[in-house]
Formats: sequence, C-alpha cells, structure tokens
Amino acid sequence: MSFGDPNNPYGQQQQPQGGQPGYGYPQQAPQGVPPQGGYGYPQGGAPAYPGGYSGAPQTMPGGVSGARIMLFIIAAFQVIGAAIFILAAAAVDKAKNDPTIQADSQFDALKDFPTGALYGFAVAILIWGIVAIFLGAKFGKGGNAIRITGIVFASITALLGIYPFILIGLVHTILSILIIVFLAKADGAAWFNRPRNF
Repeated sequence: MSFGDPNNPYGQQQQPQGGQPGYGYPQQAPQGVPPQGGYGYPQGGAPAYPGGYSGAPQTMPGGVSGARIMLFIIAAFQVIGAAIFILAAAAVDKAKNDPTIQADSQFDALKDFPTGALYGFAVAILIWGIVAIFLGAKFGKGGNAIRITGIVFASITALLGIYPFILIGLVHTILSILIIVFLAKADGAAWFNRPRNF
C-alpha cells in the first residue's frame, strides 16, 4: 500500500523517520547546544545598544571632527583679535598722555575716543573665543543640545563676519558656514544623538 507522492501538497504526508524535522516543523537545536541569535540579530546575540539601535557611530565622524577643529581655529583668531584691541587701547592711552602727539592735528580724532570701549571689545572677543573652545571640547561627550548650540554659534559668527567685520571676518564666515554644514549632516546628528554611557 502506498502513501502517495511525498511532493504532492494535497496527498497524505508521512511523518519523517529518525526524528528529523520535516516541512512545517520547528527547527530545534540538539541538546547541549546553546541557541543562536534570534530573528534579525547577528550570530553574536543582541545588539550593543538598548532598543535595538545598532547603527550608532563608534568614532567621531570626519565632518564633526573638522567642525571641532574649525571652532578651535575661530578661538585662535578671537585671541589674536582681542590682543589687537588691547594693544590699540594701550596705544591710544599712551598717545593721550604724550604732549608731542597731542599737538598734532591728526590726533584730534583719537583724542575723544573712549579707550574703555576698546577694552570692552577685547573682552567680548575673548569671551566669544572661550565659547568656541567650550563647544569644541564638548563634541566628544555632548548631546544634541551641543550640536544645536554649535549651529547657532556658527550662524551668529557667520553673520558678524559679514557685517560689521567684513574685512577681517571673511575667514570666520567661511569657517562658520562649514561648521553649520558639518553639524547639520546626518552623520553629525547620529553622533550627537548616539546612546552614551555616563
């Protein structure tokens, strides 16, 4: 007596011999062998990050690293600018106390110039450089708030580079635009939004 064709889906199916699982039966690991990774997971097991997110960058992307270096360059220019304003304020103070220069008619324009304003500009420039250093230093551990603050900082720096400091601010404007582009890219967002162990 025949049980029919085993390839016929409508015929009577035979139970496989020897305990081998057949079509439609779950595959089970032999006894003593630990189960492998589940559906969607590699053979190594569960993903490294909570929530199943395994695409987080392990190292800082090149664009983010470049933006960090550009922030440090902006900070260096800020220190140089602050030094120039301090030297200019000191020169104006010295000229106000020098009787030979005071007799010169060309000095009349500088005679009433407040040197305190020059020192104030120097302090403001220095503070802007300190903010650039702080943001650059936080790129390694900071979250999305640092990325957004960096974009806002670069936007303001770019605008100030266009007006009123167009002659000396062109480098600031170019660097700031590049910082905005690098921080707004998808790999920059992934870096700042990655899970971190604190």
